Amino acid sequence: MNRDVLKPLWSILPTVSKPIRKVSFTEKILWTTIVLIVYLIMSEMPLYGVKAQPQDPLYYLRVIFASSNGTLMELGIGPIVTAGLFMQILQGSKLIKLNLSNPEDRALFTSANKLFAIVMTLVQAVTVTVRYNADLQTTGVILLQLMIAGVLLMLMDEMLQKGWGLGSGISLFIVAGTMKTIWWDLFAPAGPMADGKFYGAVIAYIQGLMSGEGPLAIFFRKGGLPSMSALLLTVVVFLFFTYIESVKINIPLVHDRFRGIKGGFPIKLLYVSVIPAIFASMLLGNGILLLQTLSSRMSGNMFVNVLGAFNATTGQPTGGLAYFLVPPRGVAVDDPVRTIVYMAIFIVLAVVFSMLWVQLSGMDSKAVANNLLQSGVHIPGYRQSEKPIMTMLDRYIPTVTIISGLMIGIIVPVTDIMNIFGGGTGVLLAVDILFSYYQLIVRERVEETYPALARFLR
Repeated sequence: MNRDVLKPLWSILPTVSKPIRKVSFTEKILWTTIVLIVYLIMSEMPLYGVKAQPQDPLYYLRVIFASSNGTLMELGIGPIVTAGLFMQILQGSKLIKLNLSNPEDRALFTSANKLFAIVMTLVQAVTVTVRYNADLQTTGVILLQLMIAGVLLMLMDEMLQKGWGLGSGISLFIVAGTMKTIWWDLFAPAGPMADGKFYGAVIAYIQGLMSGEGPLAIFFRKGGLPSMSALLLTVVVFLFFTYIESVKINIPLVHDRFRGIKGGFPIKLLYVSVIPAIFASMLLGNGILLLQTLSSRMSGNMFVNVLGAFNATTGQPTGGLAYFLVPPRGVAVDDPVRTIVYMAIFIVLAVVFSMLWVQLSGMDSKAVANNLLQSGVHIPGYRQSEKPIMTMLDRYIPTVTIISGLMIGIIVPVTDIMNIFGGGTGVLLAVDILFSYYQLIVRERVEETYPALARFLR
């Protein structure tokens, strides 16, 4: 990567400065809350110039992108995540050679990441705007709104990550989007729907009880509508995800200089966390968006129809390759072939991305062994050299990588097909992020109460 090309961009790209003082925990909570409120407002604010809601082939993937159709959050975190993953792949595969421990290289990496995120915002905004079929002037206004919203979202994420708030904006937006979807499925007063009741599961259940229907008869609803049975299943899945998130093996560690200090290196059952689900869902989502755009612009073309045919009203795929890239949502019995093909595609993608991410992100046995030695710790009973530690880690990491990919690849599509609130990927992401936020908040409180421990905890 040519530093001289990107250096002038550092002063042009929008940025958020790091705090020059210690930000208190209360102030971090305040800024995090403000960012969350701004995001929620933007996700409800319709795009100016859009007269009618367009087809939405990404309806079931909106939670992952933290996006909302026809609003300022049309793109959500898609461009930011795509840019970040792309830069991680370039760095991990050594296609760009930067030492991220060097402040100058780290600043260059951040600038390149931010520039690519802006480019991806423009590319995805153009792709989305095509679906509105607006005149040239309106198209320009919509593009401008999406670009401003995308840059603002990027800056809010940067603000939290630089220490003004808690965690990252991307994580916060995903949790907010998931919880908003679950809340809507529970209490939405929209309707009446096909069964004569409102959309929200709780409201529909109360309506059924008031009309004299039996409690069990209205526990289930047809047509994929939110129901109390789906709520029960969502709670079960949430608890199950919470359990498997905590399953891990601790490799004992001792410090070379401070013999009395002992610790452990956790190898979680979900070793690669939710990364395979994000990768697979984003790949399928971008593929659906591209195929839907081709279908709307080249309708009637035989080759395009093979790739994907879409319902003119709902925007959902009805045939071609695209038909197998969207979870069936409760029609597993009606269309078992689609269910099997979709699950097979998702499982393969999840396993492949698990193995790929472990290699590119420095989570493989060799990289972990090297990092442990550089950190001044070692595993008791093993020589302080890379090879024996790597051999010991090889007993767990490769196997856990494949197992975690398989688990993600099976659990996510199954829960999607069961139509749980927020979707399987959304709930899995929410559990992982909320668990991280819990750990972060506990650490922040401990550091504020016992300042002497802050350096040790870091």
